[in-house]
Amino acid sequence: MKAAHDYAVRVTWTGNRGTGTSHYREYGREHRIEATGKPAIEGSADPTFHGDAERWNPEEMLLAALSQCHMLSYLHAAVTNGITVTDYTDDAVGVMEQAGSGGRFTSATLRPRVTITDASQVALAQSLHEEAERNCFIAASVNFPVGHEPETVVASD
Repeated sequence: MKAAHDYAVRVTWTGNRGTGTSHYREYGREHRIEATGKPAIEGSADPTFHGDAERWNPEEMLLAALSQCHMLSYLHAAVTNGITVTDYTDDAVGVMEQAGSGGRFTSATLRPRVTITDASQVALAQSLHEEAERNCFIAASVNFPVGHEPETVVASD
């Protein structure tokens, strides 16, 4: 039996500057993303598309979702394999190509830097990124390749 999980968010456009969408440059791209019981996220379009650079844009949020999902899948794999992780950062990058009025992501690359406590487990820790990749729901849902360039380091005493 398959398990189904439901998610709900509300996106509210807040960029009406008084004339709605009367002209391409007359409306703001600002919006709020909300979910019950969570702080709101202030969003906008990428500055290239007349958005506010101080707010999260959908492209960044997609990349963040990929990175978060991989991290959470990796941490689970680490604990089930007896690896103690003390730090994890990811400098993820994505490429979106625009053609005419449309566009799409063509790739994402995750660059997790994982710190572990046991030097004898570096090879195992490195290999667990493959398991995390297989178990990441978000990566399995996108139609572009998600690459991985992981680095594993050992915590110093």
